[in-house]
Amino acid sequence: MIDNWKAEYKSKTVSAEEAVKVIKSGDRVSFTHGREPPHITGAMVARKDELKDVKIFMRTPSLDFGWYHDDWDKNFHLEISYVRPISRDIMAARRCDFVPGSLIGITQQNPQVGEADVLLIELSPPDERGFCSFGSSVWGKKKAVQSAKTVIAEINKSFIHTFGDNSIHISEIDYFVEPVAAERKTGSTDQLGRKAIEIGKEENSIAEFVGSLIQDGDTLQIGVGSAAECVAGVKGILDKKSDLGWHSETSPKGIIKLVREGVITGKRKTINTGKMVAIALGGSEEDMKFVDRNPMFELYDAEYVLDPRIVSANDRFVGINAAVAVDLTGQIAAESVGPAILSGPGGQLTFAIGAQLSKGGRFITTMQSTARGGKVSRVVPMLKEGSMVTVPRTLADIVVTEFGVAQLRGKTHRERALELIAIAHPDFRAELRKQAQTLFWP
Repeated sequence: MIDNWKAEYKSKTVSAEEAVKVIKSGDRVSFTHGREPPHITGAMVARKDELKDVKIFMRTPSLDFGWYHDDWDKNFHLEISYVRPISRDIMAARRCDFVPGSLIGITQQNPQVGEADVLLIELSPPDERGFCSFGSSVWGKKKAVQSAKTVIAEINKSFIHTFGDNSIHISEIDYFVEPVAAERKTGSTDQLGRKAIEIGKEENSIAEFVGSLIQDGDTLQIGVGSAAECVAGVKGILDKKSDLGWHSETSPKGIIKLVREGVITGKRKTINTGKMVAIALGGSEEDMKFVDRNPMFELYDAEYVLDPRIVSANDRFVGINAAVAVDLTGQIAAESVGPAILSGPGGQLTFAIGAQLSKGGRFITTMQSTARGGKVSRVVPMLKEGSMVTVPRTLADIVVTEFGVAQLRGKTHRERALELIAIAHPDFRAELRKQAQTLFWP
């Protein structure tokens, strides 16, 4: 019975060393989005010499237990679905595999990915009814728990509670580990454990241009990367608007502050009116205290938030996402340079589709005009061979750099080329015009 959960919870609580004894050679061990549970994972790693051929599925690599640098291939084989700086070297060395995400969550695309032999996860302590919170991010955690053969949960007392679909009962967990060591505070890192972004001159200009495209009452989504997150971080951009709505995969620093200030209210949202809907939230410890048990905030699984039908049900939906490069036809690459994977697809394609289907919707791609200290243009004639197209040209809409706004929707290749050249860095415009002549003119 749900009411009589305390005895069950006590019987399931063991040490990290005891819990990881269930892991056997040949098992598939999976982690959810967010950081890896440090104590449980550390206990598993301590057994590496007695384990062989264990597949480790990492959704968002966060902490380094040695496997990103040491040659542990015979013990642990890593599979990653979102490449971050900590895992780029092992990815470049081809010592791990990449699992691309799908539109509505990775467990939907490949059941084998979701069905782990052992799932390792962090949860809050159980509440008075025996339910544990997933904290400040949900992603596909509940489905991962329900599809895994064995679930080991590490308790994190700093985890917040939110409304939406952000809890699971202790009866669905096999083992609990309560760390003795001091646990981290919520702090000022975001929901993926990254450091705060740096906003420079280019980001300020990008934010100003994007701000000119946002209207009072729009429902927003903002992706990761400084060229997108700056829209929330630069003063005088969103804080000058009124009654904005929020429906987003991640939530960069600055968004919760705008809710507290009454800028983001959700009053004009078509669905989930008055609610801030997301998969994950990021912000300061003060922000997290504001969110904790606040009925304005609802966190849901990726299958809901990243469903293009749900996205498009929001009138005047505006998706804002960063890119690595855009070619002159409007193809958007946001996850690789050539075959070298830098991140992952995330929800960009979902938001591109949803924004196009939304009444009055817009899909905005943001990027600095150059990379590598100004040596390389991000507006290119053609994407580098092997680059992964995150958003096809058929869904390209608006592209913004620090030099202006390019409107692509409904335009020919020639018109798109001229629009994009106009917002490229001046040092590269002459060569881009020359390449455009070769590509699009007789």
